[in-house]
Amino acid sequence: MAAAAVPLRGLGRLCRVLLFLSQFYVLSGGGSLNLEHSQPLAQSIRDPGPTRTFTVVPRAAESTDIPPYVMKCPSNGLCSRLPADCVECKTNFSCVYGKPVTFDCTVKPSVTCVDQDLKSQKSFVINMTCRFCWQLPEPDYECSNSTSCMAVSCPRQRYAANCTVRDHVHCLGNRTFPKMLYCNWTGGYKWSTALALSITLGGFGADRFYLGQWREGLGKLFSFGGLGIWTLIDVLLIGVGYVGPADGSLYI
Repeated sequence: MAAAAVPLRGLGRLCRVLLFLSQFYVLSGGGSLNLEHSQPLAQSIRDPGPTRTFTVVPRAAESTDIPPYVMKCPSNGLCSRLPADCVECKTNFSCVYGKPVTFDCTVKPSVTCVDQDLKSQKSFVINMTCRFCWQLPEPDYECSNSTSCMAVSCPRQRYAANCTVRDHVHCLGNRTFPKMLYCNWTGGYKWSTALALSITLGGFGADRFYLGQWREGLGKLFSFGGLGIWTLIDVLLIGVGYVGPADGSLYI
């Protein structure tokens, strides 16, 4: 019986070795071929991948063929009355300054005008005085105002202004130009009101308070108008315009 038990023990060891090898084969990946091939498919089902977003861009507004200068050009008006931005003229800079001159002009595209007989025309002539735009008189152009300079200073201050020629005025050169102008602005103070306050309530400093001169107004208030002397002096100074608003503006 001892001799028969030896082969059985050897057979049991062989079975254990085979079982160990089979488990090792499975754990090492040899038996998971189906899982490896099926895992990407399952992953592709669970993860659809990066999503794509589509942004709808609104279509830009269709550009019109009408030029911006057409808004300044009256339709079916006299060609000779059109603003300078609506016409193109063959100017001659060698004309004699201050003398009348005639230039040939044509209307710009999309501009319609008529002659004296109400007939449509494209070419016409204009009569003007030979001078550059910056040589025009003051009523023929508009300039920017400045409220940062003293209008009542002595000597009078100047400021750099940007001027633009009025639409229906024709001239040579650039229609926008810089120019040095005198300070000439007002803060809304009336000379008549200041003088009336100086005569009636000047002893209490009402005129100085009205003009924005608070320190002088307090001085007159607590000194009773400098015992009347300061009041009389202010009446004369405001009457001749020597004393003005504290912000340096002019009376209206």
